[in-house]
Amino acid sequence: MTDTPPAQPNGPQPGQGYGRQGGYGQQGGYGQQGGQQPGHGQQPQPVQPMRPEDEKLWATLIHLGGILFVFVPALVGYLVLKDRGPFIREHTRTALNFQITMAIGYVVSAILTVIVIGGLLGAIIYVLIIVFSIIAAVAANKGQWYKYPLTIEFVK
Repeated sequence: MTDTPPAQPNGPQPGQGYGRQGGYGQQGGYGQQGGQQPGHGQQPQPVQPMRPEDEKLWATLIHLGGILFVFVPALVGYLVLKDRGPFIREHTRTALNFQITMAIGYVVSAILTVIVIGGLLGAIIYVLIIVFSIIAAVAANKGQWYKYPLTIEFVK
């Protein structure tokens, strides 16, 4: 007679679950010990600062993005990139303030379409957005600071 191990039934054994460690009532995870989730109890990693050329590129793209997508690129850029360097923080902040101000101008022009001046005001606002966004993008690409005119400071 040969020594063969007894046949194992398919599936987990009592006290063993798929991917669990320990018995019932114990918190376990896939390869985690002590029931801790990845990153639980660990300090968050500090945000890496951007290289100056990357800051200039992103600031330029955020300014130009405002021409097509109004305040969305500036808002996303501000929320995601503001901690990556002072240059990108200032450019996204100024772009966001300008785009919010222009969005308010669009709302006012939409209300004023009841009288004919609303359509003209909307066209003027769009031209201002194009002109000032291009000027800001060129300044950002050169590594210069830029402050939009006609802007209400919502984000400080």
